[in-house]
Amino acid sequence: MKILGIDIGGSGIKGAVVDTVNGKLVTERIRFETPQPAHPEEVAKTVQQLVRQLNWQGVVGCSFPMVVVNDTCKTAGNMTNNWVDIEIAKLFQKKCVNTNFYIGNDADLAGLAEMKLGVGNGLKGKVIMVTIGTGLGTGVFYNGNLIPNIEMGRVLYKDGLPVEFFASGLARKKNNLKLKEWASRFDYFLTHVKRIMSPDYFIIGGGLSKKFNKFSKHLSIDTPTRVAHFENDAGIVGAALYAASCLGNEG
Repeated sequence: MKILGIDIGGSGIKGAVVDTVNGKLVTERIRFETPQPAHPEEVAKTVQQLVRQLNWQGVVGCSFPMVVVNDTCKTAGNMTNNWVDIEIAKLFQKKCVNTNFYIGNDADLAGLAEMKLGVGNGLKGKVIMVTIGTGLGTGVFYNGNLIPNIEMGRVLYKDGLPVEFFASGLARKKNNLKLKEWASRFDYFLTHVKRIMSPDYFIIGGGLSKKFNKFSKHLSIDTPTRVAHFENDAGIVGAALYAASCLGNEG
């Protein structure tokens, strides 16, 4: 089955058509900048532009950087506050002709890609996918089953701000941190997650996962850690797989 997967992030909106059997992208990957500020109507217009450029009609899976329950946004995350209680699927479907959207949390769906077709396939116990981007996303799985919407990056760090403001990829850019300096912050985050969640494995994804071999020597955790097979495409692949699973459940 071929499904359009879209990954919406705080800085970029990217998508491609995915073969859900093997997770391969069967079209070019298209990326647009996320509108700033990222109001619902503006993001919907960008999604419409992406769908049109791929000349797509039909099923669309979409990973979204907030808590998502029944296709509805429940938190503001790194977007704008007026997203709360927006029915995301309905909003996008109004903009995109002859489409049917299925929406899930971005780190959850990136983790889904890895658990089904990537480095998490076959892993038992508690697996935590960590995506390093504008924020720090976490997708939690137990014996292969997703426990949705656990956002460890939103745990408060100091001054009432979440830890992702301190240790995300965006934080590295804003503070002009060398990789080693940033890695010590990321290690703080992983150590805290380990203390709270006691995972059997970490999977590291998102944009900075490509540099894992360079910063891993600065991490102190002893939890087995793997780099996402799909790297920064995990959100696209996972979104498509999620939509396929929703269709299966409907059947």
